[in-house]
Amino acid sequence: MRFLFVTGGGSAPVHAGIPLAWAARSAGHEVLVACPRENADLVAGLGLPAYTVTDLGMGDAILKDRQGEWLPMPVGEEEQMDFAGRGFARLSAACLPGTLALAESWRPDVVVGGEYNHAAHLVAHRFGLPLVSHTWAIYDRTDVDWQGATAELEPELSALGLSAIPAPAVFLDITPPSVRPGHAVPAEPMRWTPGNQQVPLEPWMCVRGDRPRVVVTSGSRSMFVPTLGVEFFRPLLENPALGGGDAEVVVATSPAVAGQLRETWPHVRAGYVPLDVLAPTADLVVHHGGGVTVMTLLNSGVPQLVLPEIPASAIPLRRVDEYGASLTMATVDESPEAVAAAMSKLLTDPSYRERAGELAREIARMPAPAQVVERLESAA
Repeated sequence: MRFLFVTGGGSAPVHAGIPLAWAARSAGHEVLVACPRENADLVAGLGLPAYTVTDLGMGDAILKDRQGEWLPMPVGEEEQMDFAGRGFARLSAACLPGTLALAESWRPDVVVGGEYNHAAHLVAHRFGLPLVSHTWAIYDRTDVDWQGATAELEPELSALGLSAIPAPAVFLDITPPSVRPGHAVPAEPMRWTPGNQQVPLEPWMCVRGDRPRVVVTSGSRSMFVPTLGVEFFRPLLENPALGGGDAEVVVATSPAVAGQLRETWPHVRAGYVPLDVLAPTADLVVHHGGGVTVMTLLNSGVPQLVLPEIPASAIPLRRVDEYGASLTMATVDESPEAVAAAMSKLLTDPSYRERAGELAREIARMPAPAQVVERLESAA
């Protein structure tokens, strides 16, 4: 079978979708990955054939309209969800012509795309192919962002005789059942597995030290969101809870940001460390609320303190908070005292690690990507 994977929207959607593509290729199927140019090197570096379908990057897609004019940044949760839905739709619209051309010439048997990679939905409809859609992280679709995406894609939908984004033949959700919302669209479960880049490891990266290890990260978004660079880490590294020497602090970030941090805090370990390797050694991870970061930590059974970059990032995490595996603050600008108190609670109350461990075991029981590929083979 020929599997056409459609991805894009920053690094996180690539990392989220790659394991299923690996599984399809390992099962002997032909795989191509259609993506924006900014993701092509990442896809190829992860061992898959990358086919560029647009020069538009996620930064411009989310922050500018179709005419290239800057858009005002929204403040409220609903406005931010609408903003994100429309941004991913603009990226999908830019990906559509190139992906249609690829499908016309390569003739895939099935199209696989992330939930918000809408070019996959439209290409599958255009050629009458089965569509497999999958979540990137904990289920977070709302009526607001889906309606925003639908409105933004009106020209593309109309050209295909559609008034709504087509439903997939198979919808896969990696959300652990215990934190999946009751209103979620019915889906087949799939185990989340890491699909991030790797580097040669140093011994300390994969073993625990003699002090509690606190990892701080702002995920892959730090490469194009300035507020997730040095200024995200500064108040945390200056917090007395992390500066007293009682904890080992590791900052997982891009090499460029790490270099700036080491100039001020030379004693802090900072650099690119694969989070799937580092997470099992951590006692606590403090982060910005990115979906792939959350799933990496849930998979490792690690308590999380979340300082959301934007309010909308906190929406899916509220269910993890309620389950007792994390604490999510109201904003990234919480007081040092409040952050220190939250870190202390997560490090000293064993229930958080116990509940995080329960979710990790739940993830491990979900069908692996290889099993999902077998299911798709039998349905073809």
